[in-house]
Amino acid sequence: MKTELKAKFLQHILDKKKGDEGFTLIELLVVIIIIGILSAIALPSFLNQANKAKQSEAKTYTGSMNRAQQAYYLENTTFTDSIGALGLGIATQTVNYEYSAVLLSGSTSVVSNQAKVRVTTAPLKSYIGIVEVTNQAATSEATTVAVLCEGKNAMVNGGKNADQATVAYTAGAPVCPNANTDFVSLAK
Repeated sequence: MKTELKAKFLQHILDKKKGDEGFTLIELLVVIIIIGILSAIALPSFLNQANKAKQSEAKTYTGSMNRAQQAYYLENTTFTDSIGALGLGIATQTVNYEYSAVLLSGSTSVVSNQAKVRVTTAPLKSYIGIVEVTNQAATSEATTVAVLCEGKNAMVNGGKNADQATVAYTAGAPVCPNANTDFVSLAK
């Protein structure tokens, strides 16, 4: 009788080990479905972060162009429409943006630094930096002031590109083109 009991016990242990060898098909399907749901939730957030990184390039370049125009004016008493003359070492064209400096027609005291979106169906915003010379009321000294403007909407959502905006001379403080409708001010 003891040998029968030993045989049944060994049979029970062997049967239990065979059951613990792997996952069932249903368990695998549940895990795959959960991974799919998590991916569907995370993908839009990831794509949005990628667009923000691309826009960060344009924001940084345009802000650098503004500061370089101010330094250039300090040395030469005029602005320039040549990005190379600013000495920044930035490319005038990248995968997402084209950069340019445009002197306001009829005035040598205002310049527009532009980051134009290359693909008009891209989910990216355009940027404009405006630098102008103004006189301080208290000291009557000339100084340069700058503003950085961001497109209110991405190009794919009907936003305006930087070269479509009309920059006007404000005589005192630069203002974003079509403020609050097409472009919004980021910093002065």
